[in-house]
Amino acid sequence: MNLQTSYLADFIALLFPELCQACNESLVAGEKLLCTDCRYNLPYTDFHLKDDNIVAQQFWGKMSVESAYALCYFNKGGKMQHLMHQFKYKGMRKIGNLMGNIAGDRLALNPVYRDVDYVIPVPLHKSRLRKRGYNQAACFAEGLAPKLGAEVMEDNLLRVRATETQTHRSRFSRFENMQQVFIVNDPAALANKHVLLVDDVITTGSTLEACGTELLKVEGLKLSIATIAYAV
Repeated sequence: MNLQTSYLADFIALLFPELCQACNESLVAGEKLLCTDCRYNLPYTDFHLKDDNIVAQQFWGKMSVESAYALCYFNKGGKMQHLMHQFKYKGMRKIGNLMGNIAGDRLALNPVYRDVDYVIPVPLHKSRLRKRGYNQAACFAEGLAPKLGAEVMEDNLLRVRATETQTHRSRFSRFENMQQVFIVNDPAALANKHVLLVDDVITTGSTLEACGTELLKVEGLKLSIATIAYAV
């Protein structure tokens, strides 16, 4: 970049500054999507260091999970809520890639995740995918998988029934709403593999449980779980 181009870029940035997607403050040179303060001070959970963390506990007695993890806490009105809103509803899919990178760096420190073969995002129904234009869980998977030396697999776990939003449902209602929603298209491709199932936010865990239950029907499959955020 020559000096004239650099001045022009600085002038444009002054008139139309890029904003941090978490705190809405202006970004400075070298910052992308998140300001430095948010990049290092989001409400990280450190669950990758705690095998009995609260996300893992949600699946105890329900299905066999090697390990479960959420990168950040999600508090109403907090930075993560704003960040996830930008990611899910404003087309900022690169946020998912970034959060996947960050999560992957942390999970690589835990030996449980080092033999992951496939990262599988919770699928959207084709009608929802057409409306939104992208699967936010897949964006997260794309950023995370390379950090673990794993491969993203999107065409095997399928959502075969559209469901209503889970937002205002009770835990039992969420569970009922997710029955017979997912299928594994090619079980043989996952036999004896370690699968990391990923989603954006975990609340009651009903969607992940429904996906995981289907995946665990595959012979020899080991299942782990990771999400961007855990709603508290």
